[in-house]
Amino acid sequence: MFNRIHHIAIICTDYEKSKDFYVRILGLTVLQEVYRAERKSYKLDLAINDHYQIELFSFENPPERPSRPEAAGLRHLAFEVDDVDTTVNLLQLMGVVIEPVRVDEYTGKRFTFFNDPDGLPLEIYER
Repeated sequence: MFNRIHHIAIICTDYEKSKDFYVRILGLTVLQEVYRAERKSYKLDLAINDHYQIELFSFENPPERPSRPEAAGLRHLAFEVDDVDTTVNLLQLMGVVIEPVRVDEYTGKRFTFFNDPDGLPLEIYER
């Protein structure tokens, strides 16, 4: 029935700040950027390794969504990386605050969390 996840949509509160974070800091590739005047909204299509993955939206005054304590709904977005330590070091050099690295008790893989500019939890998970 389903082939794959087509994309993940994220609504941000400060479009330029979030665009900078996802493009410059995380290194995602811009596929298309559209300003929809009737909605006063940007839509930015981003790719990871040539795969379309994330839609970044801006809307005027979006309501806050709680993420901590953990609320019902989408918990976090996880990025697979080859080397957790290298990725952590690169992100820290760009000012991103990273939680301590942990080990998944079921898979033995290393992982950690950080937040986007709106506090959305993002995960780095070892390949």
